[in-house]
Amino acid sequence: MANKRQPKRRSGCPLNASVEMLGDRWSLLIIRDMMLLGSHTFKEFLASYEGIASNILADRLRRLEAYGIIRTEQDPADGRKLIYELAPKGIDLAPVLTEMVLWAGRHEKTENQALIRIMQKDKQKFIAEIRRRWAYETASSKSK
Repeated sequence: MANKRQPKRRSGCPLNASVEMLGDRWSLLIIRDMMLLGSHTFKEFLASYEGIASNILADRLRRLEAYGIIRTEQDPADGRKLIYELAPKGIDLAPVLTEMVLWAGRHEKTENQALIRIMQKDKQKFIAEIRRRWAYETASSKSK
């Protein structure tokens, strides 16, 4: 993607920076799909349960890349397609998303109680597994 310059922020407040990068539901759901489902392609993100529109998806992927949360590489099987990966900055969101899931599980009627139970049982192990999986995927994609 050609323009990787980060957009100008409204203020220097750390919470504002977080909200500007992640403040819409689609960005968080894209990151969720990468972390939990292993989604890597535009088509996989489009298939998400929530039904994101293709123009919104393209915009959010560009923004997440501009902020350094994800990175792209050409698909080795088809150079016209991109593969999306979590960057280290994106992987560092694992504890944040885990806490958000646990918070919603405590306060709202939600689905996927099995995931919530796994997180509750050993949150640190769950987060470590996400980090390990993405470290492995990142290393294996670079060795191709």
